[in-house]
Amino acid sequence: MFTGIVSDIGRVLELERTGDLRARIATAYDVEAIDIGASIACDGVCLTVVATGTEPSAWFDVNISGETLSKTVIGDWEPGRRINLERALKVGDELGGHIVSGHVDGVAEVVRAVPEGDSLRVTFRAPEALARFIAPKGSVALNGTSLTVNEVDGAEFGINFIPHTQEVTTWSGIAPGLRVNLEIDTLARYVARLNEFA
Repeated sequence: MFTGIVSDIGRVLELERTGDLRARIATAYDVEAIDIGASIACDGVCLTVVATGTEPSAWFDVNISGETLSKTVIGDWEPGRRINLERALKVGDELGGHIVSGHVDGVAEVVRAVPEGDSLRVTFRAPEALARFIAPKGSVALNGTSLTVNEVDGAEFGINFIPHTQEVTTWSGIAPGLRVNLEIDTLARYVARLNEFA
Protein backbone atom coordinates (compact mmCIF):
# COMPACT_ATOMS: atom_id res chain seq x y z
CA MET A 1 0.00 0.00 0.00
CA PHE A 2 1.05 3.60 -0.66
CA THR A 3 -0.13 7.11 0.20
CA GLY A 4 0.35 8.96 -3.07
CA ILE A 5 3.00 11.19 -1.47
CA VAL A 6 5.92 11.11 -3.90
CA SER A 7 9.27 10.79 -2.11
CA ASP A 8 11.72 10.71 -5.04
CA ILE A 9 11.89 11.48 -8.73
CA GLY A 10 13.54 8.56 -10.49
CA ARG A 11 14.88 8.34 -14.01
CA VAL A 12 14.55 5.46 -16.46
CA LEU A 13 18.07 4.28 -17.30
CA GLU A 14 17.49 1.18 -19.42
CA LEU A 15 14.62 -0.82 -20.90
CA GLU A 16 15.07 -4.43 -21.92
CA ARG A 17 12.30 -6.34 -23.69
CA THR A 18 12.46 -10.07 -23.09
CA GLY A 19 9.34 -12.08 -22.20
CA ASP A 20 8.32 -9.08 -20.08
CA LEU A 21 9.75 -5.57 -19.94
CA ARG A 22 12.63 -5.02 -17.52
CA ALA A 23 13.39 -1.45 -16.47
CA ARG A 24 16.37 -0.03 -14.61
CA ILE A 25 15.53 3.09 -12.64
CA ALA A 26 17.94 5.58 -11.09
CA THR A 27 16.97 6.72 -7.60
CA ALA A 28 18.12 8.79 -4.64
CA TYR A 29 16.88 6.04 -2.29
CA ASP A 30 19.45 4.07 -0.31
CA VAL A 31 19.22 0.92 -2.43
CA GLU A 32 21.20 -1.07 0.14
CA ALA A 33 18.12 -0.70 2.37
CA ILE A 34 15.75 -1.98 -0.35
CA ASP A 35 15.09 -5.72 -0.17
CA ILE A 36 14.73 -7.78 -3.31
CA GLY A 37 10.98 -8.34 -3.59
CA ALA A 38 10.13 -4.93 -2.12
CA SER A 39 7.38 -2.89 -3.75
CA ILE A 40 7.99 0.59 -5.15
CA ALA A 41 5.32 2.68 -6.86
CA CYS A 42 6.76 3.90 -10.17
CA ASP A 43 4.50 6.61 -11.62
CA GLY A 44 1.80 5.02 -9.48
CA VAL A 45 2.36 1.44 -10.62
CA CYS A 46 3.27 -1.01 -7.84
CA LEU A 47 6.34 -2.84 -9.15
CA THR A 48 8.55 -5.46 -7.51
CA VAL A 49 12.27 -4.83 -7.13
CA VAL A 50 14.27 -7.69 -8.69
CA ALA A 51 17.80 -6.24 -8.47
CA THR A 52 19.65 -3.23 -7.07
CA GLY A 53 23.05 -1.65 -7.57
CA THR A 54 25.17 1.38 -6.81
CA GLU A 55 27.37 1.73 -9.90
CA PRO A 56 27.71 4.25 -11.38
CA SER A 57 24.98 5.53 -9.03
CA ALA A 58 22.02 4.01 -7.16
CA TRP A 59 19.48 2.05 -9.23
CA PHE A 60 16.90 -0.72 -8.99
CA ASP A 61 15.41 -3.07 -11.58
CA VAL A 62 11.76 -4.06 -11.98
CA ASN A 63 9.93 -6.46 -14.31
CA ILE A 64 6.72 -5.28 -15.97
CA SER A 65 4.21 -7.80 -17.31
CA GLY A 66 2.15 -7.50 -20.46
CA GLU A 67 -0.98 -7.01 -18.32
CA THR A 68 0.60 -4.02 -16.58
CA LEU A 69 1.73 -2.57 -19.91
CA SER A 70 -1.83 -2.85 -21.25
CA LYS A 71 -3.33 -0.86 -18.33
CA THR A 72 -0.67 1.85 -17.86
CA VAL A 73 1.53 4.32 -19.73
CA ILE A 74 4.70 2.36 -19.00
CA GLY A 75 4.77 1.45 -22.70
CA ASP A 76 5.52 5.15 -23.33
CA TRP A 77 8.66 5.06 -21.16
CA GLU A 78 12.01 5.78 -22.78
CA PRO A 79 15.49 6.09 -21.25
CA GLY A 80 15.80 9.49 -19.57
CA ARG A 81 12.13 9.76 -18.60
CA ARG A 82 11.56 11.12 -15.09
CA ILE A 83 9.07 9.19 -12.96
CA ASN A 84 7.46 9.66 -9.55
CA LEU A 85 8.60 7.13 -6.92
CA GLU A 86 7.20 6.10 -3.55
CA ARG A 87 8.33 3.34 -1.18
CA ALA A 88 5.62 1.10 0.27
CA LEU A 89 3.82 2.30 3.39
CA LYS A 90 5.10 0.95 6.71
CA VAL A 91 3.01 0.51 9.85
CA GLY A 92 3.26 3.76 11.79
CA ASP A 93 4.05 5.94 8.75
CA GLU A 94 2.12 9.18 8.33
CA LEU A 95 -0.80 8.84 5.93
CA GLY A 96 -0.50 12.21 4.26
CA GLY A 97 -2.38 11.48 1.03
CA HIS A 98 -4.94 8.70 0.70
CA ILE A 99 -4.75 4.91 0.52
CA VAL A 100 -3.28 4.00 -2.88
CA SER A 101 -2.83 0.38 -3.96
CA GLY A 102 -0.54 0.93 -6.92
CA HIS A 103 -2.99 -1.04 -9.09
CA VAL A 104 -3.64 1.37 -11.94
CA ASP A 105 -7.18 1.29 -13.31
CA GLY A 106 -6.55 2.97 -16.63
CA VAL A 107 -5.06 5.89 -18.51
CA ALA A 108 -6.26 9.50 -18.37
CA GLU A 109 -5.22 12.26 -20.76
CA VAL A 110 -4.44 15.92 -20.15
CA VAL A 111 -6.96 18.11 -21.98
CA ARG A 112 -5.94 21.58 -20.76
CA ALA A 113 -3.30 23.11 -18.48
CA VAL A 114 -3.82 26.76 -17.47
CA PRO A 115 -1.86 28.82 -14.91
CA GLU A 116 -4.07 30.01 -12.04
CA GLY A 117 -2.22 32.25 -9.61
CA ASP A 118 0.89 30.33 -8.56
CA SER A 119 -0.85 27.03 -9.26
CA LEU A 120 -1.57 25.12 -12.44
CA ARG A 121 -5.17 24.12 -13.15
CA VAL A 122 -5.31 20.97 -15.25
CA THR A 123 -8.27 19.24 -16.87
CA PHE A 124 -8.01 15.50 -17.49
CA ARG A 125 -10.23 13.14 -19.46
CA ALA A 126 -10.82 9.74 -17.85
CA PRO A 127 -11.89 6.60 -19.70
CA GLU A 128 -15.70 6.47 -19.81
CA ALA A 129 -15.78 3.28 -17.72
CA LEU A 130 -13.87 4.98 -14.88
CA ALA A 131 -15.45 8.45 -14.98
CA ARG A 132 -18.31 7.45 -12.67
CA PHE A 133 -15.83 6.70 -9.87
CA ILE A 134 -14.46 10.28 -9.84
CA ALA A 135 -16.28 12.79 -7.63
CA PRO A 136 -15.75 16.47 -6.73
CA LYS A 137 -13.58 16.79 -3.59
CA GLY A 138 -12.77 13.08 -3.87
CA SER A 139 -9.28 11.66 -4.33
CA VAL A 140 -7.50 10.20 -7.33
CA ALA A 141 -3.93 9.07 -7.86
CA LEU A 142 -2.36 10.33 -11.08
CA ASN A 143 1.13 9.03 -11.89
CA GLY A 144 1.31 8.00 -8.24
CA THR A 145 0.42 11.43 -6.82
CA SER A 146 -2.50 11.74 -4.39
CA LEU A 147 -4.67 14.60 -5.66
CA THR A 148 -8.02 16.18 -4.82
CA VAL A 149 -10.59 16.56 -7.59
CA ASN A 150 -11.94 20.10 -8.01
CA GLU A 151 -14.82 19.52 -10.38
CA VAL A 152 -16.23 16.86 -12.68
CA ASP A 153 -17.95 17.35 -16.03
CA GLY A 154 -18.81 14.03 -17.64
CA ALA A 155 -15.54 12.20 -18.24
CA GLU A 156 -13.47 15.34 -17.60
CA PHE A 157 -12.21 16.38 -14.17
CA GLY A 158 -10.06 19.20 -12.87
CA ILE A 159 -7.05 19.22 -10.56
CA ASN A 160 -5.09 22.16 -9.09
CA PHE A 161 -1.34 21.60 -8.82
CA ILE A 162 0.17 23.86 -6.17
CA PRO A 163 3.82 24.97 -6.62
CA HIS A 164 5.11 22.47 -4.02
CA THR A 165 3.57 19.53 -5.87
CA GLN A 166 5.09 20.72 -9.14
CA GLU A 167 8.52 21.04 -7.49
CA VAL A 168 8.70 17.60 -5.82
CA THR A 169 7.08 15.53 -8.60
CA THR A 170 7.20 15.28 -12.38
CA TRP A 171 4.10 17.48 -12.76
CA SER A 172 6.12 20.57 -13.73
CA GLY A 173 6.33 19.24 -17.30
CA ILE A 174 2.61 18.79 -17.87
CA ALA A 175 1.08 19.59 -21.28
CA PRO A 176 -2.09 18.74 -23.24
CA GLY A 177 -1.97 15.28 -24.76
CA LEU A 178 0.11 13.77 -21.94
CA ARG A 179 -1.14 10.31 -20.94
CA VAL A 180 -1.03 9.49 -17.23
CA ASN A 181 -1.71 6.51 -14.97
CA LEU A 182 -5.05 6.80 -13.18
CA GLU A 183 -6.01 4.96 -10.01
CA ILE A 184 -9.45 5.70 -8.68
CA ASP A 185 -10.12 5.93 -4.96
CA THR A 186 -10.45 2.46 -3.42
CA LEU A 187 -13.48 3.58 -1.41
CA ALA A 188 -15.29 4.70 -4.58
CA ARG A 189 -14.64 1.30 -6.15
CA TYR A 190 -16.18 -0.60 -3.24
CA VAL A 191 -19.15 1.74 -2.88
CA ALA A 192 -19.95 1.25 -6.57
CA ARG A 193 -19.65 -2.51 -6.20
CA LEU A 194 -21.98 -2.54 -3.19
CA ASN A 195 -24.54 -0.45 -5.11
CA GLU A 196 -24.70 -3.20 -7.73
CA PHE A 197 -26.33 -5.41 -5.11
CA ALA A 198 -28.62 -2.74 -3.63
